[in-house]
Amino acid sequence: MSTVRHWLWLSTRGKLPERYAARILDHFGTPDRAYHADQAAYDAITGLPEPTRQALLNKDLTEVDWILQTCQELGIRILTIQDAEYPERLRQIQNPPCVLYVKGQLPALDEEVAIAVVGARDASPYGIMAAQKLGLDLARQGALVISGSARGIDSAALKGALMGGGRVISVLGNGIDVIYPAGSRDLYDDVAVRGALISEYPPGTEPRGTNFPPRNRILAGLSLGVVVVEGTETSGSLITARLALEEDRDVFAVPGAINSALSKGPNSLIRKSEARLVRDAWDILEEYEFLYPDKIHPEGELPPQDQEARLHAYREETIPAVETERKVKKAEKPALEPQEKSPGLIVDLREDPEALTDDEAALIRALQGGVSLTADDLVELTEIPARRVMSALTMLQVRQLAEQGTGKRFSTPILLKE
Repeated sequence: MSTVRHWLWLSTRGKLPERYAARILDHFGTPDRAYHADQAAYDAITGLPEPTRQALLNKDLTEVDWILQTCQELGIRILTIQDAEYPERLRQIQNPPCVLYVKGQLPALDEEVAIAVVGARDASPYGIMAAQKLGLDLARQGALVISGSARGIDSAALKGALMGGGRVISVLGNGIDVIYPAGSRDLYDDVAVRGALISEYPPGTEPRGTNFPPRNRILAGLSLGVVVVEGTETSGSLITARLALEEDRDVFAVPGAINSALSKGPNSLIRKSEARLVRDAWDILEEYEFLYPDKIHPEGELPPQDQEARLHAYREETIPAVETERKVKKAEKPALEPQEKSPGLIVDLREDPEALTDDEAALIRALQGGVSLTADDLVELTEIPARRVMSALTMLQVRQLAEQGTGKRFSTPILLKE
């Protein structure tokens, strides 16, 4: 059995360890053999890029020891692919993560009716309602809900499941100690209490756009089925659906309005017969009723007023949670976010297209050149609805990418490149 240190070393080699770790393991058999190999042995691995070969030649375990110490301090468990607790469903996918970081109580996922709910970050009110309702009813009827942590569909599904009394898993595209998006600390804590936070990225890893497509394979791999609520035809939600189909998982989709860009993704999946149309949670769970009779317990839908009562608390806490997170980060974690506090920060959307949402990017464009504008000015210039402008401005201020000055005029300290 290889040591955890060697597994961690392997999982941190190069910029794309998730793509090449399995190939390295296939060649050497174990990570300790890979660690003790020389350049000639690495050169014998076909298709291995030069940066990864160079990373393999670095035998320094300082970073590994830091990860171990940090995980111990933060209560984060480390699962390797050789551990019995590692989910077998995930072990069977192409390029399974060789290391998982876990905070919370990881259930026996192979025995659960695990359903992933995915969708757009900039979701419509309809999408938020659908995700919350699905999360609530899936949980009430015995399913385990899996999603990411992004605002929009992901967080709505998790909150619905939590209010339904169910267990949840959130798969992150960043280190478990990094709160993303800002203001999600309460959700992180709730998920860790009622399930688990999971990531293949070590503590301290920031949520770069390149992290999320690999993350999506874990979402699909842990699940029996994936539900797409909203998303364009090129969105990350559709990537997750494609990965699910490749791994022989079931795919479901919530239909939407034919004139909505956010409905093009799920509507396309339904039209191509790649996904089953979903009207409610039972459209999903009936597929597994006879396979998991001890898990699924059909129940009628809650009356609308009861659903609203369960979900109301989370919606009320959204703005205070954002403010609390801003204060916590300022007071406790200044060293972790120098990029958000440095004047003249450059945000390059060519390198990190997910650094800003579409609405945030539009507002930052309007504020380039040192101008200061009111929210009404920004609504007029960008033609974005006032509600979305205010929401985007709030998030930009939380991340210190926009500032409110006198006369309620907004400006930005950053230079946008795209």
